[in-house]
Amino acid sequence: MGLFFIQKHGTGTIGKLFGPIMILWFGTIGVLGAAQIAQHPEVLRALSPVWGVRYFIAHGLVGALILGSVVLAVTGGEALYADMGHFGRNPIRTVWLAFVMPALVLCYFGQGALWLDHPTVANPFFALVPAGPLQFALVALSSVATVIASQALISGAFSLTRQAMLLGFFPRVTIRHTSHATEGQIYIPEINWLLAAGCILLVLTFRSSDRLASAYGIAVTGTMAITSVVYYIVTRQTWGWSRAKAIPLLALFLSFDLAFFGSNLFKFFDGGYVPILIGVGFIAAMLIWSKGRTLVVEQFTKKFPSFADALPVIEKTVSRVPGTAIFLASSLDHMPPSLMRLAQRGRSLQETVILLTVHHSDTEPEVTDDRRVTYEELGHGFHRVILRVGYIEQPSVHPILTRVAAAHGIRFIDDEVTYYLGRETIRAGGDGRMGKIAESLYGLLQRNAVAADRHFGIPPQQVVEIGTQIDL
Repeated sequence: MGLFFIQKHGTGTIGKLFGPIMILWFGTIGVLGAAQIAQHPEVLRALSPVWGVRYFIAHGLVGALILGSVVLAVTGGEALYADMGHFGRNPIRTVWLAFVMPALVLCYFGQGALWLDHPTVANPFFALVPAGPLQFALVALSSVATVIASQALISGAFSLTRQAMLLGFFPRVTIRHTSHATEGQIYIPEINWLLAAGCILLVLTFRSSDRLASAYGIAVTGTMAITSVVYYIVTRQTWGWSRAKAIPLLALFLSFDLAFFGSNLFKFFDGGYVPILIGVGFIAAMLIWSKGRTLVVEQFTKKFPSFADALPVIEKTVSRVPGTAIFLASSLDHMPPSLMRLAQRGRSLQETVILLTVHHSDTEPEVTDDRRVTYEELGHGFHRVILRVGYIEQPSVHPILTRVAAAHGIRFIDDEVTYYLGRETIRAGGDGRMGKIAESLYGLLQRNAVAADRHFGIPPQQVVEIGTQIDL
């Protein structure tokens, strides 16, 4: 729980706390392993792949099944790519090649050297030090290192959630940027506490790390195989590689990934089904959200015209009343649905109307003041404002609009300003294209997304929500 409580301080701050401990951890296991190797240097012969080939020839299928346990020695590396947004590529590459991997190799070979003298040792790692105070100290250091190792997966979950949201595969969540220097260092409270609850549930369900290893092995090897396939797609579609160049590399990666994954599938009923069910649940939620948002946009695009087409209708059928109305407009080509609903059903509209579009930058932490706002007077009391914000900035639109209005002579009195936000209610009827179950799940995700007024810092007492019932 303490690990999840400190996430709000950001990866950079946590790294300053955890970094020295991890240096001590890898330094310790490297030195302990090297001490044992010095007594039996012949163990280094195991670096030759010949011994692995001989093992599989001698043991056949049983030898392949042992890969399910062997893979646990290399897990953790798959989480590094998710942390590149937090630390950058070069720090991860340098520390891995120069420090972490050598320490791990020395530690594992040191345990092998210890086994040459003591083949009946039950736990060779803790036997690297004599029984007594030193062994207790190693247990304590291992426990702390295990907790810290979870940080990579927590940080990775934040990164992947944000990417899914930006790509339109996940509902809007609260994203708090914790660094001015690194765009990827973020904190997502909803995901943080969802992970905390999931971890506690897993501990109470499995009760031992040996049983949990079955679930972990399938999750890790499945991730490795999926990553290899996605990498192939990137080489073909983004980098323009030919099949002759990309397929051999894919085959090389999958020859390892699928062998490990296949060996872990035998643990499916021993807990391996857990990550499969979790993965299926998240994939279903992402696809349902993406499909739902696409259908909503399609309906609104067909139903609500452009400004030029809508203006004659508004001028002819709508009475203008004193005040200022602000509508959030995600599209510059179409009128906001909330505005058209108000005009069609209420037959009235304020004399001053501001169409506000907020653009979030994925590359700049902060947008300079001279590029912050683009203003355009559309005529007939309509004004368009495009607000640009950096990835670390939390937009607070009301003070910005106050300054824009003062600069361009727009009537903007707080007591007369009203923000109109659209809210869609999903009916989940039988006439839609998604089906009742998928549409109901989409409605659940939508209701739990972060509200627009919170996200944009809009004064809640000045908000009016206009609902629309739709069947997808």
